[in-house]
Amino acid sequence: MKFKRRLKIEKGMIDLTPMVNIFFLLFIFFLFTSSFIFQPGIKVSLPKAVTSEVMQLDNVTVTVTKDDKIYLEDRQVTIEELTGRLKILVKEKMGLLIKADSRAPLGRIVEIWDACRREGVSQINIATNQ
Repeated sequence: MKFKRRLKIEKGMIDLTPMVNIFFLLFIFFLFTSSFIFQPGIKVSLPKAVTSEVMQLDNVTVTVTKDDKIYLEDRQVTIEELTGRLKILVKEKMGLLIKADSRAPLGRIVEIWDACRREGVSQINIATNQ
């Protein structure tokens, strides 16, 4: 038994439905993936550096705000608490990333750096913008 088509496709007629579906799916994909770019955290304005490099290592982050507050992984700590936690970092052989606001006191950053060196943290980095 042979079935006949009721719709005849004329020469030059293009069905746009698959193309619209593809654009819609790409739009949804980029809409959802772009929301993962924003990272919640502490607002700091990083200083600019021409010679900075991209790091791919897993680091513990210490953030210094312009108000001279210290955060260890989004939790506010004092310099004494930070020194105590640095001992744990040394045992786990993890690196440390210092994210300091460009208006943060330099003395506080040096104090954190010295505490890291004193406790024996081998990998200390400072976050910058290129």
